Amino acid sequence: MNFTADVSPVGWYIATYQLRFVEARDKRKHDLKRRFLVWENTVLVGAKNLKEAYRKAAKIGKECTEPYKGGPDAIDVQWLFEGIIELLPVYEEIEDGSELMWGERTRTLKKIQQLAKKVTEFHQDKYRARK
Repeated sequence: MNFTADVSPVGWYIATYQLRFVEARDKRKHDLKRRFLVWENTVLVGAKNLKEAYRKAAKIGKECTEPYKGGPDAIDVQWLFEGIIELLPVYEEIEDGSELMWGERTRTLKKIQQLAKKVTEFHQDKYRARK
């Protein structure tokens, strides 16, 4: 089998898309210099090639964009799909220890150590049900 970097030999792709939170009536919601709350959601999609994986991931992201009433004042809010920001083929069968993503960066030792987290610093505590 010939290896092609853009094609997953196992039919899986990792895609990260971004959603931007806006209030429907906010006149500044299209201000290019304004800061917004953004979620980066990473999903696993089965596909024959990169193009199909992109299309499927975009469809998943767009499904999260229905307006709804939010906050104590029940104002109209919405998550806007802002595109795919990462799309990587998976090269191995998925099982414990499979490499799904990788990256290459140059950082100072100080920054490397700052980025390392303890298990208690991950999302599990952030979303724990309140009694």
